Amino acid sequence: MRNIVKKTTLVSSLVLALSVNSMYAQSFEWISSTEGNTWQKSKAKLQTNAAQTPILDVNGSEEGTVFKAWGTCFNELGWDALNMLPRKEQETILHKLFSPEGELKFTMGRFSMNANDYARDWYSCDEVPGDFQLKYFNINRDKTTLIPFIKAAQQYNPNMTFWMSPWSPPSWMKINHYYSVRSDRNQNQMSPLSDVALFEGSKEKNTKVFPQQLAVNDYFIQDPRYLQTYANYFCKFIDAYKQQGIAISMVMFQNESWSYTNYPGCAWTAEGIIRFNTEYLAPTLKKQHPEIKLYLGTINTNRYDVIDQVLSDPRMPETIQGVGFQWEGGQILPKLRAKYPQYKYVQTESECGWGSFDWKAAEHTFGLMNHYLGNGCEEYTFWNAILYDGGFSGWGWKQNALIHVDSKAGTATYTPEYYAVQHYSHYITPGSKILAYKTGKEDKTPVLVVMTPQKKQVAIAGNFNEKAKDITIKLGNRYLNITLQPHSLNTFVEK
Repeated sequence: MRNIVKKTTLVSSLVLALSVNSMYAQSFEWISSTEGNTWQKSKAKLQTNAAQTPILDVNGSEEGTVFKAWGTCFNELGWDALNMLPRKEQETILHKLFSPEGELKFTMGRFSMNANDYARDWYSCDEVPGDFQLKYFNINRDKTTLIPFIKAAQQYNPNMTFWMSPWSPPSWMKINHYYSVRSDRNQNQMSPLSDVALFEGSKEKNTKVFPQQLAVNDYFIQDPRYLQTYANYFCKFIDAYKQQGIAISMVMFQNESWSYTNYPGCAWTAEGIIRFNTEYLAPTLKKQHPEIKLYLGTINTNRYDVIDQVLSDPRMPETIQGVGFQWEGGQILPKLRAKYPQYKYVQTESECGWGSFDWKAAEHTFGLMNHYLGNGCEEYTFWNAILYDGGFSGWGWKQNALIHVDSKAGTATYTPEYYAVQHYSHYITPGSKILAYKTGKEDKTPVLVVMTPQKKQVAIAGNFNEKAKDITIKLGNRYLNITLQPHSLNTFVEK
């Protein structure tokens, strides 16, 4: 009997020891990218002791944001770039971008209602002045460009979701009767005399914020008949796309109200934003399309007082479900989210740079993803996934993209930014919980830790310094001690 007990004890001890050793030897796959040497795989193991003070301490019980979707914008010049490639290469790219088995795993798309700055040229769905009944509304132009682009993506993921916003209303609905906000003799045909409407001689200027001056007029005509027609216009656009098999689930009233553009755009005041959203757009959507979510956005200003004025309107909680940020708007995201925790928050357009397509752009985007996810954004939208020959917009701005096409050679290059995105989107799948993050603002070492739906931990870390850097992340009661190479992007995936 004593021998049986002794053997049982020995077996139990052995099982416990093996279990403990298994925890001690918990391993991670380590994917690292540096300039010219991307997506290198190795292994890392958790340790019982910290090599230095942990920069993050994660125990898995954190109440983090549940991440929902990565996505990209569908633009006409992107469609043109894709069609410059052989058919087989097009299919490869679409698979990598949108397939659940692909590399970036995008599940969401954004597109513009009417033209934006990456349209072939400027247009709207109804350019008949005074057509308040919208009898001449149509999406015929979109059927030749945006819709084929979107349908090509849907072939690889039929369950994609979509959201949209306008850059500019039809020109006849605006006080300057033109797609742009301001004149530019090199880029548009708007009369310089029309610029008087923007500031009306206002001397207000603050060089510490964007924009330095605020528009004093709404460029959308603030007449009830125009405002209601525009709300109806949104609904007709939603209907038209639904008939094409593209269900829009979310809308925002305007792209970048605070960019006073020489390309399609529309300036709005805080008062105009409140009026249109609370009195016209939200009620019309609730009546005609109650399934559609209305978010406030896209916010590209760091003037906290302006956005606070809009969100503090007592009607706003019944008007919007969330708020979307891009560019300078990201700077005030943490403060606004702290004051208005009842809303959902999303990132609406990743910054596009200046057409460098270089490693510095990859590091910048890597840091942006850390910031927005770490500050509670449950969706992240990239701008152009693919562009050609320098990434020029319709008005001459060179911008970055994840894939760059050489139109003469008919070839595609996956840019450094593509791999920066892959380090996040390939592993942070819908349903993942953001547990903790550390900004890289001061030490150039952004870190993010998430828990996947499969209950696997993923740590993402960048080192944007000139020298290698040792860091430690505490995961439960174990430690991930690692040396990050200079200017490296890293993902650690629990096995």
